Amino acid sequence: MSSRSWFDGVAEIYERVRPLYPARLFDDLFNYLGGDPANPEPVATIEIGPGTGQATGSLLARGATVAAVEPGPKLAEFLRSKFSGQPRLVVINERFEDAPLPEGMADLVVAATSFHWVDPAVRYEKVRAALRAGGVLAVIGTNQIASEADRGYFEASHVLYQRYFPGEEPGELQGEDVTPPEIPEIIDSGVFEKVELFRYRWDQRYNTEEYLDLVRSYSNTNQMEPGAREAFLGDLERFIDEEYEGYVIRPLVITLSLARKR
Repeated sequence: MSSRSWFDGVAEIYERVRPLYPARLFDDLFNYLGGDPANPEPVATIEIGPGTGQATGSLLARGATVAAVEPGPKLAEFLRSKFSGQPRLVVINERFEDAPLPEGMADLVVAATSFHWVDPAVRYEKVRAALRAGGVLAVIGTNQIASEADRGYFEASHVLYQRYFPGEEPGELQGEDVTPPEIPEIIDSGVFEKVELFRYRWDQRYNTEEYLDLVRSYSNTNQMEPGAREAFLGDLERFIDEEYEGYVIRPLVITLSLARKR
């Protein structure tokens, strides 16, 4: 997770604008895990890159014990403060790749919009080692999709982005049937079985101020020189207010990829 510093300086903004995940996602996850609903056992969980805890709170609410492996020191401190007094949470301020995690310690490893930051060369083997026999990997992805719900905003705003990010081309967006990249990776790894994919339509609407905060929380915006960043955000603010009535709709499908250790 080499880009940890880009998010670490915007913890408060990240917390304010990054949405929670659908409750139904956690229903599906815990149904997949199994166990006895009448006598539930705490699920020993490792969470990779929790940020400010958008998924952490939902895991704790369902009785999981969570070892949150967060590389950003400010984000790690934010998590400790946000969930202070919660005895089932331990925050480990390390990259997942470097964290000293005992073999077979977890029933569940969760990565919520963070798995793509983990080194592809080690991520599946590290997850395999951390899971008990039959343990579960859950990868949650936030996927922007092609949809008329955005009222043409993202295509129209590309001209502005080219001014500040020359040579950066937008990726081709899939539709509601999006398949996240980890699905073929999990299958090809040979480490897991019983692979399942769930999808949840989860469009987000932001007023101009909220959307600017969201853009501030992105890693590429954080990497800009401060003067250029503020000029970019000022142009974006005018564009949204003048051309899009002061709001942006981001069409999203949240994906939940599940697999069980062989």
